Amino acid sequence: MSALIQSLFRYKAWANAELFAALKVLDPIQYQDELHSAIRILNHIYVVDRIFVANLQQTTHAYTATNTPETPTLEDLHQAVTETDGWYIAYVDKISPESLSESIRFSFVDGDLGHMTREEMLAHIVTHGGYHRGAVGRILAQLSIAPPRDIYTKFLHDTELHRRKDD
Repeated sequence: MSALIQSLFRYKAWANAELFAALKVLDPIQYQDELHSAIRILNHIYVVDRIFVANLQQTTHAYTATNTPETPTLEDLHQAVTETDGWYIAYVDKISPESLSESIRFSFVDGDLGHMTREEMLAHIVTHGGYHRGAVGRILAQLSIAPPRDIYTKFLHDTELHRRKDD
């Protein structure tokens, strides 16, 4: 399995945890609208992640849109995202290089057909989540709250301390 893909999914889980921790300190009354917007964005990421779990397993899912009508609580969403991040980490840890290049046909929630390799699907999940976490970070910044530094280099240097040493 690709060490880079494994690292990227660990990064994704780390970045999600950092962002949820930042959101948990917001006053839910004072920042009700902003928190709701952030949860809706994070829920969209989660739903797309779950859709692609089904696509990777070549099974169907129950989603008819890329977000849900209801808005989960921040805690419930955090738990669900953590479980899904764990699924992806386990998946990329065991997938073979040959399986990465397998092209899979699937349907988008709007009914259009598509096909992607497993590797392309995994790349989509990483980049899609990063894009939308940035939108949540912008919400925090507009509240004069420093968003977590959601960058791959920070993850590598925070989780692999030897990278900060001059060997």
